[in-house]
Amino acid sequence: MSDNTFLFQWLVKLQNALKKRIAPEKIAELLQEGRNEVDSDRIQWLAMLVNRLEMIIGEKETQKVILDCACRYPQEDLQPMRKAYEETGDISVPHRMLQDRFESMLRNHLKLDEAMIEDVIGRGWGAAGVFDGNRVIATKIPKSGYLIEYMNEPDSQRRRQIYCHCPLIRDATELGIDVPVNYCYCGAGFYRGIWEEILQKPVHIEVVKSIMNGDDVCSFEIDLSE
Repeated sequence: MSDNTFLFQWLVKLQNALKKRIAPEKIAELLQEGRNEVDSDRIQWLAMLVNRLEMIIGEKETQKVILDCACRYPQEDLQPMRKAYEETGDISVPHRMLQDRFESMLRNHLKLDEAMIEDVIGRGWGAAGVFDGNRVIATKIPKSGYLIEYMNEPDSQRRRQIYCHCPLIRDATELGIDVPVNYCYCGAGFYRGIWEEILQKPVHIEVVKSIMNGDDVCSFEIDLSE
C-alpha cells in the first residue's frame, strides 16, 4: 500500500469519526485547509491537521477521534477469546490465548528462532502486552519487515525511523518532522479494539511512550476495569 493510499483510507475513517462530533461544514473546512499540500508535503499537512483538531475540539476529544481511526485486529480471530472470557469471567484466560496466538505468529509467520522469540517476549512486545491485574501494558512490536534490523540497530534515531507500522510516521521520523503525540492514539485504538471486543465493554487507554516523544517504542496502558 502506498503512503498516499494509506492517508486516503485514514482520512475516510477520520471523516466518519468527526461526523459524531462536528457539523459537516466544519469537517469540510478542516480537511480542505492545506489540502493541496497532501501530495507535496503530506506529513506536514497531517501534523497541522492534528494540531487544528486539538485547537477546535480539545486534546481529549482529539484523542477520541483518532482512536476511531485505528486499524482493527481481525474480529473473527477474537471470538474464541471473547467466548472464553464469557465462560470464565477471568481476563487472564483470553490474555493467555492472545499471547499464544502472538507467539505462534512469531514462529510460523515471521520464522524467528527461539532466542529471538524469547527476546521479543521479554520486551513485552505484541498484541497481548503484559497483563497486570486490571490493566495491560501493550508495547507495539516493530514493523515486521524491519524487526530484525531494529533489534540489531545500535542507533536509537535509526530505530525510531524504522519502528512504526504507520508509513506516515516512518516518513516523519526520517524527515525530522514532529507529528503531535495525539496521532499515536491511532495505534492505541488497535489495542482498545481488541479488549473491547473480548470484554464487550468500553476500556480506557492512554499513550505512555511514543517515538514522537523520543522513546524507542510506543506503549499503551489499557485499563480493563471500567
